[in-house]
This record gives sequence, structure tokens and C-alpha cells, in this order.
Amino acid sequence: MSRVGRQPIVIPDGVNVTIEGSRVTVKGARGELSGRFDADMGLEMKDGAIHVSRPTDQPRHRALHGLTRSLLANMVHGVHEGFERSLEIHGVGYRAQQKGSAVELAVGYSNPVLFEAPEGISLVVETPTLVHVRGIDKQVVGEVASRIRRIRPPEPYKGKGIRYRGEHVRRKAGKATAVGA
Repeated sequence: MSRVGRQPIVIPDGVNVTIEGSRVTVKGARGELSGRFDADMGLEMKDGAIHVSRPTDQPRHRALHGLTRSLLANMVHGVHEGFERSLEIHGVGYRAQQKGSAVELAVGYSNPVLFEAPEGISLVVETPTLVHVRGIDKQVVGEVASRIRRIRPPEPYKGKGIRYRGEHVRRKAGKATAVGA
């Protein structure tokens, strides 16, 4: 049995979960998320927790068991506490500036790049070199952070660019100079 799938998802105070067949709606202080899951997976509320079960040990059901549990746990965590990805900007003159709900990035191009936040996502510039992406949907937060990073990914020679906080960029040695000409 899946070690991830058999763990119950504890529902914190202030979070309301509605299960209607294969559709689950989760409401919390930060917002509301809903998702449709495979009809074969058994979802039930018991003692303030959600339990996910699978009908057989077929490879397809085994794969869906842990996936369904993880997606539900992310929905509950998202509406209760939310998710955040932080991006660091490295490089001389590289900076970010808040423009309403958007972020203006000066990252070495001839003009600054304006990045608009999609609905449900907030972009916060803490310092000119640190941007936080916050939201309730883990997948959307990760996708937005990835799109911002793609504007100027870190290059391997000087490490300049936008990277995730804590990301290690492998550095290459530069061109070797000719010795004794």
C-alpha cells in the first residue's frame, strides 16, 4: 500500500471540505479551491480528516493513490496557510520594482520587463533583489515563479540572472588566458 496515500489529511480549524463524488471543494480563510479526481479513488471524511483509498492494486490505481492524497493535502494547506516561492536577482544593476500588482524587472535588457500577476497570485518585492510569489494554488505559484525565472535565467559564468532562493547555480571556468606569449 502507498505510504503517502494511506496517510490521512487532517483538516485544520477554519477549513471546510465538501466531497461530492469525485469533486472536492476546499474553503478556508485565504480562498476556495476545487478539483476533480479520478472516480476510482475512494474519498471519505472521518474524524476531521480525509482518507483516500484505492479499489485494487493495479499499477494505475497505485499511482493515483499517492497523487490524489498529495493534491488534496496541497489544496487544504493552500487555503489554510498558502504557498510562497522566493526569487533572488543577481547581477550588477539588476533589480525589481513593484508597480501595483505587477513587477517591473530591470535585468540587462534595453527596456525593463513588466510582469503582470495572474488572478489569485500576489507578487511582493521585499528588496530590489528579492521577489516573493504568493498564492493558494501550489501549481500556479510554481508556474508563475518559473515564468519570472525564464525572463533571465542564471548564466553559468558569472551567475547573473533570476534564480530561486537557495538554488545552486553550477559555475563554469571562464576562458583560460594564453600563458607566455
